[in-house]
Amino acid sequence: MAKLRSQSWFDRREYYSFARKSTWRAQGWTAEATDGKPIIGICNTASDLNPCNKHFTELVEDVKRGVWAAGGVPAEFPVISLGEMFLKPTAMLYRNLMSMDVEEMIRANPMDAVVLLGGCDKTIPAMLMGAASADVPAIVVPGGPMLRGTWRGQTLGSGTDGRKLFDLYREEKLSENDMEDLACGIARSPGHCMVMGTASSMALVAEAMGMTLPGAAAWPAVDGRRAAVAEQSGRRAVAMALEGPKPSEVMTRAAFENAITALMAAGASTNAVVHLLAIAGRLGVPLALDDFEEISKRTPLLVDAKPHGKYLMEDFAYAGGAPALMQMLGERIDGSAQTVAGEMIGEAIARFEPWPQDVLRHLQDTGGIQVLRGNLAPDGALIKSSAASPELLRHVGRAIVFESKDEMLERVNDESFTPEASDVLVLRNAGPLGGPGMPEWGQIPMPKSLLAKGVKDMVRISDARMSGTSFGTVVLHISPEAAAGGALAVVQTGDQIRLDVTERKIEVMLSDAAIADRLASLQPVRQRPSRGYAQLFWDHIEQAHLGCDFGFLKKEK
Repeated sequence: MAKLRSQSWFDRREYYSFARKSTWRAQGWTAEATDGKPIIGICNTASDLNPCNKHFTELVEDVKRGVWAAGGVPAEFPVISLGEMFLKPTAMLYRNLMSMDVEEMIRANPMDAVVLLGGCDKTIPAMLMGAASADVPAIVVPGGPMLRGTWRGQTLGSGTDGRKLFDLYREEKLSENDMEDLACGIARSPGHCMVMGTASSMALVAEAMGMTLPGAAAWPAVDGRRAAVAEQSGRRAVAMALEGPKPSEVMTRAAFENAITALMAAGASTNAVVHLLAIAGRLGVPLALDDFEEISKRTPLLVDAKPHGKYLMEDFAYAGGAPALMQMLGERIDGSAQTVAGEMIGEAIARFEPWPQDVLRHLQDTGGIQVLRGNLAPDGALIKSSAASPELLRHVGRAIVFESKDEMLERVNDESFTPEASDVLVLRNAGPLGGPGMPEWGQIPMPKSLLAKGVKDMVRISDARMSGTSFGTVVLHISPEAAAGGALAVVQTGDQIRLDVTERKIEVMLSDAAIADRLASLQPVRQRPSRGYAQLFWDHIEQAHLGCDFGFLKKEK
């Protein structure tokens, strides 16, 4: 048997090898229980400030049971936990910091493999980024979605239906008591959002990349099968400590193409695009926005789930989850890609036996996300066409520009603000530098005056992101952002904006010379922070089309 990585902490003839063994003994662990056995790190993101991951305090025990049963030694350790609901201005500001925490804790500690417990939006991508850089055998255990929401006879999806009902509250059609009652019904168990939002998308992506056991992505957080996945993953981690594979052997170019194919077929979150680009950068795997566009063109939309469809993640799980989806995708999935289960992904897909269901079916010929370019976004922008209004996918309208989130919220909630439905709302200074951290402000709320007229959607564009639970005709991730000197910075209210998803175009109807003249007189909106992590972020953050990672964390070419 090959020497375990962890042995170098304990088998050297120096005092600290002895001291480390004595530290095991201080926990009551005998030599018979620990010596010479694989040490399995369990990276736990449980936190009271991250309710999506609250149940990890229980799930980690299931992982430990599997590790002990397979002859390993479980070693739980905490890392930064990014709770989407509470962190301001956005959890995305700290994704890279969390990834550094994960990487360095894996690298610096005696572990032969690691189980990654992730759920809420940024936790799985940060863990995959950190694990990719450390390149110690790693397996992901997604936390799973909440149970479906229920309120007054309606089945609800958090985020998606919450936004729709909050608009009724803005129109004074729901009361404070209604909203309190709704808050108790729309989110009623541990777990992440139960629509095809970012957390669900990243769990799906992790499985399609081969970084989880088959079927791990979709079981609800409180389902007994979630606990079984955790135990089985603990068992598998012990085998991986002895025989691999490492993250670099699983997350190959073929694995990324499989992940993008699943992403497009699910009509999943635009945020997953940024995360996949960042993970690929950690491994030196070539990946660009053009790859997402090419795969989208050849991948049908197959998952009828909110925010673009009818069903919730519970339904997706009961319809067969990721294995059922990938089986439907057929030869679009590269079955030769390796997985952490020690088999090719095609072998896992082939074992799945489908049954009649209505969640997975052909909805449109192309994927749910498109890449746009033009003079507003020479490096690219995204739109989730599957959640947009078809009649707005080719549109020309007058720009109404907001310089900040605060200005935008003040105006859209002011009944005297009376835009036309054909106008294009523009938010800038909300990108990686401008936000900072590229917050989820891109789904600009519909102006109150238009809601009163029954208008539910209009074209909105920004250099921000939007929640994966969001919907509407929203152009996002405009790159370069306004704060980096992109053309979005000089759009003026009254300019004409042209969107044509068929042609993959987003542009302001100005000449190159006119844009250049405006840019020449542009003044910076934000200044470099004076200290700390904010300064490090400012100095090293990359733009959206590159994945918003720190350049110094990418694998050296």
